[in-house]
Amino acid sequence: MPAVTVENILALPRVPRPEPAAAVQRPVRSVTSAPSGLEGEGFPVRRAFAGVSLQDIDPFVHMDQMGEVEYAPGEAKGTPWHPHRGFETVTYMIDGIFEHTDSNGGGGVITDGDTQWMTAGSGILHIEKPPEHLVASGGLFHGIQLWVNLPKADKWNPPRYQDIRGREAALLASPDGGALLRVIAGEVGGHTGPGSTFTPITLLHATLGPGAELVLPWRPDFNALAYVLAGRGSVGAEARPVRLGQLAVFGPGDALTVAAAPRQESRAPQLEVLLLGGRPIREPVALYGPFVMNTREELVRAMEDYRAGRLGSVPAGHLPYTSGEAPPGQG
Repeated sequence: MPAVTVENILALPRVPRPEPAAAVQRPVRSVTSAPSGLEGEGFPVRRAFAGVSLQDIDPFVHMDQMGEVEYAPGEAKGTPWHPHRGFETVTYMIDGIFEHTDSNGGGGVITDGDTQWMTAGSGILHIEKPPEHLVASGGLFHGIQLWVNLPKADKWNPPRYQDIRGREAALLASPDGGALLRVIAGEVGGHTGPGSTFTPITLLHATLGPGAELVLPWRPDFNALAYVLAGRGSVGAEARPVRLGQLAVFGPGDALTVAAAPRQESRAPQLEVLLLGGRPIREPVALYGPFVMNTREELVRAMEDYRAGRLGSVPAGHLPYTSGEAPPGQG
C-alpha cells in the first residue's frame, strides 16, 4: 500500500469529470509489458518503456519501477557512483527509503511518498543507496525513477535539486470518491503539483478502489501514458485490459479514462497507476547509458568530460566508481 493515504477521501478537493459531449476521449494506441531486470548493485526493476518508441513517450526517455520488494536483512542494494548529463531524473519513493549523494555536496533522503527531482543539466556524479539501518534490518522498497529529457537550450544548465515531500503533493479525489490522486508535478483539473519542470509535464499517482472509474481532463498538447504499479483494470473508453507492469500509450484527445477491475487480488487490493504526459520536445535524441543529448558528437564529448573529471569529483570518504569503457547505464 502506498505510504501517502488519507483518512477521509471525501474531504479532499474533487477533480471535475469532463462533460462527455464536450470531451474527446483519448483512444488506447498500445499496451506493452515491462520486462524485468536488475539495476545498480542488483536491485530488481521493471523497464516500463521497453519496446515503446521515443516518439510516443517524448519528452520522457526512460522509466524503471524499482521493486516492489520486501528485503530481508542484508539484502537491500543501491547503485554505484555514476554520471548524468542532459536530462532530469525523478525518483518517486512510494514505500521505503533511499539516500542520494552527489559530487556537488548535495543530496538527501527520500522516503514514503517523497520525490527527488534532480536536474543533471550540464553534468553531475551521484550515488543512490538504501541507508545502513535499512540494509541491516531489511524492509519494503518500492519506487519509480523517471527520466525527463531537457530541450537543447536547457541541457547545459547548472545541476539542481528539488526535494518534494510526500505531504506537499496535491491530494485530490474523483467526483465519487472512488479514486485518490497524488499530483507530483503539472496540473490536472485546475489543481497543480509542487514539482517545477523545464519541460511542461504532468505526473500523478492514482489509487482506484475495486470497480472505480477515473475520467480526467488532459491537456490536448500533451501525450498521455498510464503505467500500472499494482492491481488490474482497464484503460480508455474501449476498456482495454491492463495489469501490473503494463504501460498504456494513449492517442490524441483531451480526456482519458482508467478503471479498476471489480475484483482484485488480496496482495494488491486496489489499482495503483502512474499517469504521466508532457509536451513533446521534438528534437533529435542521442541516448547512451547515463547521457541524453541531441547528437552523437555531444555523447562523445560527455564521455570525454566524464573521464577527464569535468562532470565532478566523488567527495572525500566515498569510493568512486571505476570503469572500463562506459559508466553505469541507469539510476
